[in-house]
Amino acid sequence: ERIGDHSHIRGLGLNDALEPRGGGSQGMVGQSSARRAVGIIYRMINEGKIGGRAILLAGKPGTGKTAIAMGLAQELGEDTPFTTMSGSEVFSLEMSKPEALMQAFRKSIGVKILEETEVIEGEVVEIQVDTAVNAAEKNSKTVKGGLEKTGRLTLCTTEMETVYDLGTKMIDALTKEKVTAGD
Repeated sequence: ERIGDHSHIRGLGLNDALEPRGGGSQGMVGQSSARRAVGIIYRMINEGKIGGRAILLAGKPGTGKTAIAMGLAQELGEDTPFTTMSGSEVFSLEMSKPEALMQAFRKSIGVKILEETEVIEGEVVEIQVDTAVNAAEKNSKTVKGGLEKTGRLTLCTTEMETVYDLGTKMIDALTKEKVTAGD
C-alpha cells in the first residue's frame, strides 16, 4: 500500500555484485549508475569504513534523489533514521539556515535504550530492612510520608556468599514475593 511518494521503496534493488535487479526490484526503477554508487556507500557503511558523515545527492528535480536516499535508509535497516528536507525549508525567510538544519538533525537523531537484567541465584541467608530513614537527613529519593526504605540481602551460592544493598523497589519486590531467609 502506498502512503506517500516513496513509501513503496524497500531498498536499492541491487544484487550482491551491485548490479540493479530488473522489474522494479524493491520499488526502484532506473538510475542504475546512481544506485550502484550508493550501493558502494552502503557497503562502506556496513564495513565500518565510513560512519557519522552526511551524504549529499545533487541533481535536477525529479531525478530520483529522494528515492535513492530512501532506498539507502531502508537497506541500512529500521534503526537508521531518515528525514527528508526540501530546499525551501533551508532557504526559508522564517528561520536561519543553521536553525533549519539543526531541526532536521534533531528529527533524525535516534536513541536506543537497552535494559539489562542480572539474574542472581542462591539461598537467601538474611534479609535486613531498615524501614524508616528520614529522607531529608539522607538528602535522597523519598517515598510516601518522606521516608525511604533501605536494606541488605545476603545470598549464598556454592561458590560464595554475597551481600547486596537494596533500594525501595527491590525491598517492595521481595516483600511482595514473600521472600524470607532459607528461600
